[in-house]
Amino acid sequence: MNWIDEIEWDADGLVPAIAQDAASGVVLMLAWMSRESLALTLAEGRAIYWSRSRQRLWRKGEESGHVQWIREIRLDCDADVVLLRVEQVAGIACHTGRQSCFFRRLENGEWVTVDPLVREPKEIYK
Repeated sequence: MNWIDEIEWDADGLVPAIAQDAASGVVLMLAWMSRESLALTLAEGRAIYWSRSRQRLWRKGEESGHVQWIREIRLDCDADVVLLRVEQVAGIACHTGRQSCFFRRLENGEWVTVDPLVREPKEIYK
């Protein structure tokens, strides 16, 4: 069996992919991958996702320059989640200009922003 066939793809042919900073262990983001995007990720050595909103391949950093270089690819025990251990260029994974997309924490029944901006989004996206 081919390695890519061992993955449990959902009904849309996608699998969730978690990006984690390989050095610090910080969870950076969650995105979706198709067979094509995962195969290209392996071939190019950089994270390439499937954008559900744009219905096309999305090379992380194609607009922002915040590329995710692949250090390791793992598959969970149920074969339905991919973990990408990456080197995050410029330390910014989130389109909001933060290190991680998980920058809000639940405190007393409210979502509180707990991680600072690394760079203003208007400076990143022109």
